[in-house]
Formats: sequence, structure tokens, C-alpha cells
Amino acid sequence: MTKIILVRHGHVEGIAPERFRGRAELPLTELGRRQADAVAQRIAADWPVAAIYTSPMGRCVETGRAIAERTGALATATDKLHDLDYGAWTWKTYDEVRAAEPELFQRWFDAPQLVRFPGGESLQDLVSRAADAVREVINAHPDQVVVLVAHDSVNRAMLLQLLDQPLSAYWRLAQSPCAINEIDLVHGHIKVQRINDTAHLDAAPSRERES
Repeated sequence: MTKIILVRHGHVEGIAPERFRGRAELPLTELGRRQADAVAQRIAADWPVAAIYTSPMGRCVETGRAIAERTGALATATDKLHDLDYGAWTWKTYDEVRAAEPELFQRWFDAPQLVRFPGGESLQDLVSRAADAVREVINAHPDQVVVLVAHDSVNRAMLLQLLDQPLSAYWRLAQSPCAINEIDLVHGHIKVQRINDTAHLDAAPSRERES
């Protein structure tokens, strides 16, 4: 059995007002660093981690580093876990995009599977990369526990595939900062044991908005 512990990075700026963060390079906030330490402690206490793979974005690398320090496992960055490329929308607020391209903006929330971001990617592009990441983990780490540290969008895309759900269900899955998702792959069968588990963050309270 291969066990995947899928984690979202910790809190970053650009959440309020909401922005299309994507591939904008953002460090963890103080809250994000506390969240990263909390999830690292939880993972180290519950699972014998063999390897860690992260998105190349700094917020994921930093979260992965915290997990590596607690578990002793090596953290490696891979482009297959890279955040969704929002192209020309990157770092723009929701209000800015809504005003400039109202129809495409609304389609992103109503039918995300039909959207390609101007100068960027589509969900289909993201799903292809995420599927490659899962396949590589299964092949490289049979009978081991592997941590993947990625983004809200990447985690949703991966979970949709593992749950055999359509891309139109993208918005039905919540992914909070430093949430844990646990997936077992047993003889070709997928068992999703938990989704968006944030119980470990109770020890790192904050008045800051975290979603």
C-alpha cells in the first residue's frame, strides 16, 4: 500500500481582498508558518514519512521544509505540483477581473471545466500534471508514506481524479491552508480516508482569515 498525505501550503497574503494568486511568489505569513509547524508535528506523530514532494513555489517549499525538519524525510520540488497558471489574471483581485471580464469570471465559478485563463492554463492542463504526480509517487514509493505539498487548485484537481468526480465538481471540495488529505492506494484500489482535515490547527488560532 502507498499512502499519500496531501497537504495545502500555509496561509499567505492575497486572500482578502481575494486575488488570483497562482504563480505569484508569496512567502508564508506568520500565521502560515505556525500552521506549517502544526501540520509538520501532526504528520511526524502519525505517519512514518519516506519522502516529501512539493510545488516549486516558495510557500509550498517552506511548508515542506517544516515537515522535513520534523520527519527527517527529504523534500524535493517538482513542477508537476505547480499552481494553476492564471495568466493575465495573476495577482488581480476578484473585483478587478469581474469588472474587466464579467462573463469569463462568472464561468470560472459556474463551469470551471470550460475555462482557459487568458495567457494561462485550463483545469485540463492542471489535471494532467496532477495525474502524472500521482503515478510517479505510486511507482517510486510502493508500500511507503509520501507527503505531497501543493496548492488549493492542485489538491482539488488531484482529489477529483481520486474520487472519480468530474471537473465541474471543482468547487465542491474545500482545501484550507495546511489541511491534510489522506489517500491509500491498495493493489490498484483507491481509498480516500480523509479530506480537508484541520484538527491539528486548533493549537495555532488566529483572528486572521484563513480560507
